[in-house]
Order: sequence, then C-alpha cells, then structure tokens
Amino acid sequence: MTAPTPSARTIPSARTIPPAVTEPRVRFTDLFVAEWIKLWSLRSTCWGLAVSALIVIGINVNAALSDYDNWPAYSQGIRDNFVPTWAIRDAFTDPAVLVLILATASIGAITVVGEYSSGLIRTTFAAVPARRSVMTAKLLVVTPVMLGYGAVVAATSFGVTQAILSGRNAGLSISYPGALRAVTASALLPVVCALVGMGLGALIRHTATTIVTATVVLLLLPTFIDADKPWKAALNHALPLNAWGRLTDISLVNLGPPVPYPATITESWLVYAIWPLVAAILTLIVVSRRDV
Repeated sequence: MTAPTPSARTIPSARTIPPAVTEPRVRFTDLFVAEWIKLWSLRSTCWGLAVSALIVIGINVNAALSDYDNWPAYSQGIRDNFVPTWAIRDAFTDPAVLVLILATASIGAITVVGEYSSGLIRTTFAAVPARRSVMTAKLLVVTPVMLGYGAVVAATSFGVTQAILSGRNAGLSISYPGALRAVTASALLPVVCALVGMGLGALIRHTATTIVTATVVLLLLPTFIDADKPWKAALNHALPLNAWGRLTDISLVNLGPPVPYPATITESWLVYAIWPLVAAILTLIVVSRRDV
C-alpha cells in the first residue's frame, strides 16, 4: 500500500472566522415602550391612581352635597358670596388636594426608587448603559400619565360639584372668570408632584425616606412658612401647594386677614414650571453621577 502523493492530499482551507455580530443600538422608542410596560406592570400604579382619583373626587363631591343640603340654613351673606368663593372650593377642597399630592408624589417616586430597591436598575443599566436616556424615557412616560390623571380628576370634580350646586343656583360654569385657570392648575398639579417625587427618589433611593421627604416638602413646609416678611413671602410663594392655592383662588372677597405680600398669577405659573424642570434635571444628573 503506497502513501498518497502530496498532489493527491487534500489541503485544508483556511478557517473562516465569522464576522462579529453587532447588537443593534437601542432606539429611544424602545426605551419608552419598556418604561411604559414597567410602569403599568406594577399593581401599585393602577391601584394608586384609581383609588386616589376616587377619594379625591369623593371628597369634593361630598363637600358640594353638604353645601346643597345646608343651603336653607345659610345666611344671605354666605349666599351672596357663595359664587364663586365657596363654589370653587367645593370643586377643589383642601383635603382632596392633600390626598392628590401625596398619591402622585409617591407614585412618581416609586417609578425610580422601586427599581433601586429591587435591584432591577442594575439589569436596566447593564442592558442600556446610557442612564440619562433611561431616565428621560421614565420622565416622558410619567408626565403624560399624570397629565391625563390630573385632567380626569380635575374635570370630573369641577363638573360634578358644579352640577350639584346648580340645583341651588350656586354652580359655576367653566366660562366664569378664573374657573378655567383653576381647573388647569388642578390638572397640572399631579405632573408637578410626580416629577418632584422622581427627583427626590433619584437623590435618596430609599422608598420610605423619599415619600416622607416629599410629604414634608410638598405638604408640611407650606404650613410652616409665614408671609409676613418679604423673604418669607418669597419662600412661601415658591412652594407648589401655595402656588396651586393662588391659581385656584377666584374669590371676589377676602375671607381671611389681608396678605401683606400676595403672590401674582404669573409667579405661581412660574413655580409650576420651575419645580418639575429642576426635578427632571436633578434626576438626570444624579443618576449619571452615582453608582447603583
């Protein structure tokens, strides 16, 4: 048996190295959809929005029903000033707005803090190292959700309460001077509070501490600062709750003591713009500079 000649041998061809597979870049629309799914996959989001909306509307409707029932016992002075002073307050009562602020700020905080507490944020940033893009997607998801929530709650509260009061000829129409401004301010308040909650959540990264801090900043601090001096008045007017109170105040008479340094409508709208803007910037900066 003879060995094959070199010409008859099969010379192996050079091994072909497959080209490196490059993963497609994550599109921002993909991030948006992912954050949208994450938001609604949490039961706390759906239940929190639904229950808080029912509570807020229920408190306002109960106030209107109470005034409807007590109308015969009211003095002529109260009846003369009921429109618009008390009618608008039935639509947006103080207890109802406290519930709304606490609920929306907490939901906004949970959208950020929830991932840190569960450890999911590590997986998210491993898949998408562009942290600011992830947080931008969160902000763009939370904002329209809270805007829709606020619009439904504000419009329903105003419409139902004024329909009840119209039975006593004491209801407001949306065309009444200042009524549309009050409804708009109440519809935008959940957006402001939710973004503030997100900013505090990105900074603190602890659920209980974040919610307590948001409660102090948004609910308790406005009651601690008087407006008896110019610098105190400036701080007082710079808080979202007090800005909301000014924007929803369409009274023709001053029921309380005179305010030495009242806020203007323009200043209150600026507060509405500055707080969520600063909170969004804080969220983007802190997340990109701190490790998970």
